[in-house]
Amino acid sequence: MGVQAGVSIAIGYMPIALTFGLLAKTTVLTVGETFLMSLLVFAGASQYIALSLIAAGTGAFEIVLTTFIVNIRHFLMSASLNEKVETAPKFLKAIYAFGITDETFSVAAIKEGKLTTGFLFGLVTVSYGSWVVFSGVGHVIGSSLPATLQESMGIALYAMFVGLLVPSIKKHQKVLYLAALAGVLNFIFVIFMAKGWAIVAATLISSVVVELIVMKKGEQRG
Repeated sequence: MGVQAGVSIAIGYMPIALTFGLLAKTTVLTVGETFLMSLLVFAGASQYIALSLIAAGTGAFEIVLTTFIVNIRHFLMSASLNEKVETAPKFLKAIYAFGITDETFSVAAIKEGKLTTGFLFGLVTVSYGSWVVFSGVGHVIGSSLPATLQESMGIALYAMFVGLLVPSIKKHQKVLYLAALAGVLNFIFVIFMAKGWAIVAATLISSVVVELIVMKKGEQRG
């Protein structure tokens, strides 16, 4: 059941992973580094952000901190699913918790009844395998493209961010305010601090400010 549920996610991951591999090639990552990033991180949005930070010459610590902030929601997702999972050793839960993404969480969360360890392992393994394999395939394909086309692929990185942002804006208006405020703050901060730290500071401050505003409006309505 888990494998069957994961097939649709695996198919959906294919074009995104291929694009990631192509962009990783233009960011001067080797095929091994690209494969290893997908193998150890397994987080689409964070990996794309990491590519943009690497391209900007950002330090390792800032990259790790930024991706941690982006993925902090996974703590909540894992805690939520833990309430639906059958009793299992903690080390098993730790293994399949690594494979929790927005997509695998959505599939697992809407499944009726208790989640078995076998279902989650099947769901995560198929999705994870697709992401890792096609990231490497994308890099290999990118290596065979003409040099001029490889260089132009850098534009696709920004297009991907727009593609990730627009659907979120349609669902939640606060995302628009968050993105706009983060952009303005980053533009200001980059004047007097390193690009990596400017992104981290802008992300943190804009997230806190927007959430406080949303909470304040909620209290006023209540």
